[in-house]
Amino acid sequence: MSLTFPNRSRSYDEAGKRIRFVGHDGMFQISFSVAADAMSKMQPGTAADENGYLAAFDTVSSSIHEVARNAYARTRKSIYVLTAADFR
Repeated sequence: MSLTFPNRSRSYDEAGKRIRFVGHDGMFQISFSVAADAMSKMQPGTAADENGYLAAFDTVSSSIHEVARNAYARTRKSIYVLTAADFR
């Protein structure tokens, strides 16, 4: 099966400075998070707060999902943290 993102929910983790979201590979749930610095890299001018990061995530979610798919295709794990280095 391939990785899909049928659930559009996401949340901001203040302590970890990242946005969390999930993907699904069949019946398996895969946890992802994107570091806040990656959001600022993809969306320059992003407000450095929860609303800013979530809005930026929503704007570029298709790109984030593509990077997540690529990471999952390389190594199948259950948890991923995507950083600015993952977004070229």
